[in-house]
Amino acid sequence: MDFTNISCYQFSKLEDLKSLRDRLIRRCAELELRGTILLSGEGINLFVAGARKNIDELVAELRSVPGLDTLAPKFSESSHQPFTRMVVRIKREIIAFGVEGIDPSTRTSPKLPAPELKQWIDEGRPFTLLDTRNDYEVKLGTFRGAVHLDIGHFKQFPEAVGRLPAEMRQQPIVMFCTGGIRCEKAGPFMERAGFENVFQLDGGILKYFEECGGAHYDGECFVFDQRVGVDPALRETDSTQCFVCQTPLDVAEQQDPRYVIGKSCPYCFRSTAEQMEESIAHRHALLARAVNPLPGSLPYENRRPVRIPAQFDGQTLDDFLRGAFSHLPRDHWNASFAEGRVVTPSDQRVDKCQPVRSGEHYEFIEPATTEPAVNGDIRILHEDEAIFVVNKPAPLPMHAGGRFSRNTLQFLLDSVYAPQHPRPVHRLDANTTGVVLFARTRHFARLLAPQFADGTVRKLYLAQVQGHPAENEFICDDPISTEPGEFGSRRVDPNAGQPALTRFRVRERFVDGTSLLEAEPVTGRTNQIRIHLWQCGTPIVGDPTYLQNRVLGLQMTSGVDEPRMRLHAHSICFLHPLTSQRCEFTAAAPWLP
Repeated sequence: MDFTNISCYQFSKLEDLKSLRDRLIRRCAELELRGTILLSGEGINLFVAGARKNIDELVAELRSVPGLDTLAPKFSESSHQPFTRMVVRIKREIIAFGVEGIDPSTRTSPKLPAPELKQWIDEGRPFTLLDTRNDYEVKLGTFRGAVHLDIGHFKQFPEAVGRLPAEMRQQPIVMFCTGGIRCEKAGPFMERAGFENVFQLDGGILKYFEECGGAHYDGECFVFDQRVGVDPALRETDSTQCFVCQTPLDVAEQQDPRYVIGKSCPYCFRSTAEQMEESIAHRHALLARAVNPLPGSLPYENRRPVRIPAQFDGQTLDDFLRGAFSHLPRDHWNASFAEGRVVTPSDQRVDKCQPVRSGEHYEFIEPATTEPAVNGDIRILHEDEAIFVVNKPAPLPMHAGGRFSRNTLQFLLDSVYAPQHPRPVHRLDANTTGVVLFARTRHFARLLAPQFADGTVRKLYLAQVQGHPAENEFICDDPISTEPGEFGSRRVDPNAGQPALTRFRVRERFVDGTSLLEAEPVTGRTNQIRIHLWQCGTPIVGDPTYLQNRVLGLQMTSGVDEPRMRLHAHSICFLHPLTSQRCEFTAAAPWLP
């Protein structure tokens, strides 16, 4: 799907901010939008992405707010969602400046339309173009001949203005920034400081690109999301940011020999391996805060979206719920309907006798939701600009599902790596420990995916099993069913199952009747190692589903510290997506001495 991105701001006196924030949180959730909306008494500033129809509905919603009726967002398109979550915050200022008495809702410098600025430059008029942005933004691109202030943050702008030559106070000045918001405050400040002829580029660089293309502009425009930069056609570029110093890097700079992924770039070449260790230590500190307390341990309203599948078309909503969620008692759904906790995406209550159609969406509201405790001792083994590798503990689900939404590896890593949305390129069961490979961006995930499809990646697991296998080395190639069965399990299905192959080697035979095996899955089916060992009569010790004597069950443990399934992803070996060099990462099994 293609995503529509909007960015806009408006200075206007806004009131009852808490109610407005709650209203926008609900609406953005309904519309499946992500991004950031900042609210303050001085106005609104937002960057949001989603489906075009839903974006248009949000814009209409915002324009219904008193004072925002003339909101004029700038639109661009991307092939991926550039934001990881939806945040609506109340701030003291919608753009941090820190200077009292500057009120853009009542007074701004005159705005110069983009075509008029182009005409001034074409005609060679005498004026100064002033770039109000931070130095790392200017590096990626700016107007030809523009003056910049060498600042690292907009709050440094007032001090930098004081260093400008006195003769500039009588000269025409056209200031610009990314979208115009900083100039709304910078212009009145400069006028107050004695500059007599100040203009601001209406809509900033992005509006200029939209209306005038790249005329008189060198490079691209830095944007504050995963795209890093956009060109004059408002398309995402191939620029990236240095992992160490966050400097934007164009394609040529990425070819510089001083650019070492995860270690240095031409602008911080003296970085060392110790800095990488410090960065990982910082991630661990963030993780420690993220899991204390566990995010799912705090009660929250959980809204579970569900889509009606084709087989329930024309049946009642009650029929669908009882059929699709047969593990939940009828009383659960009766109470949910009675309390208005089954709703449409627009928050309308529905009756259980209502007919449903294939493709319709509903939401189940679970108030004061808390989630079971998990093991949050996540350790990062490696990190660079393209990938990172973690040692996953157990129990810890990889992603949302069932009873878990926030107490998951994905949710915790999203909070630590924001604004990036790391993508796991393979998965482990909740009760399986060991190495998991993540891509930092969608681009790197696409580069890694073919290796898993064509068997280039080599994964090695350790499993302690019940019994002693007859041979020291053996294989299992029983096909595995595609649809989940009892307790969410899969089975060997000789007729319709998917091909599956696992190689096994006995490492040690223990006197207690168990054995330690190496397992190398050649294919990647759900529960593959567990099913193959179960089928061979040597189920994994502690497996809650695939029990001895080829019995299926659901053995739940009562706490995080209880003995867990003894299956561990010991190592993964693959070609690095940037260097094409083979690299391998390992982690010791927590249950081995």
